[in-house]
Amino acid sequence: MKRRRFEENFFKGIMIFCFLLVASSLGFILFIVVMKGLPALNWAMLTQTPKGGYYLGKEGGILNAIIGSIYLAGGGTLLALILGLPIAFYVGVYSRKSKIADWVRLSLDILWGVPSIVYGAFGFILMLSMGMRASLLGGIITLALLELPIMTRAMDEVIRMVPRDLEQASYALGATRFETAFRVVIRQTLPGIITAILLAFGRGIGDAASVLFTAGYTDRLPGGLLQPVASLPLAVFFQLGTPFPEVQQRAYSAALVLTFIVLIISLGSRWLSNRLSRFAHE
Repeated sequence: MKRRRFEENFFKGIMIFCFLLVASSLGFILFIVVMKGLPALNWAMLTQTPKGGYYLGKEGGILNAIIGSIYLAGGGTLLALILGLPIAFYVGVYSRKSKIADWVRLSLDILWGVPSIVYGAFGFILMLSMGMRASLLGGIITLALLELPIMTRAMDEVIRMVPRDLEQASYALGATRFETAFRVVIRQTLPGIITAILLAFGRGIGDAASVLFTAGYTDRLPGGLLQPVASLPLAVFFQLGTPFPEVQQRAYSAALVLTFIVLIISLGSRWLSNRLSRFAHE
């Protein structure tokens, strides 16, 4: 009895320690970003593009990077959803326990662990083979490849949680697998699917390595799919690389904006999932 109590208290202590370690790390990162970035954050920085001499500490802002990041992550997420949703429904409904489904899940798990710089290099080689330059389209394609395994595996896990009896009842009523997938399963898993989409969007909007060679960088607003586009992660990277303290402080402001966007996405996904879950099981 004492041994069991000791083991329970021991592992409980480990869990509390890990929680405090993660929470304190997050709090420390937020503290540094807020303390260094908030003094340089102003309305002009959010509503203006870089002016002449911006990287020397003169006028301008990061509007180009904010809009560019939204375009890149939004386009990549949409493309990943178009490709990932059918895959998730195939391995989760049509072929749940087959060898093909197991291989697809294994492949997605491996792709999930591939570093983003590898996706960037692959996207760069793909662009060269197609005769493309660094552009918004190249960044979208690369981010879609990066987000695809994340989104698909998250949706697959949600779909696998749907009770098998519910699907069997749908089949017993004469529904086809297609009708069961898109009228029964998707209704039950909609909150989880929304969460998977927003999770992938948050991953894409904060990634720098995958768009470094594929999307390029520009001080202008996005002008088209075949034009270079700026992004917030690269704005942070380039501004921190300057020797001017004022510009480095702006980098922390850009990081603060990026952190705020990701925080809004996380809170929004949680709120939306809770709200949709009320209707999913009715």
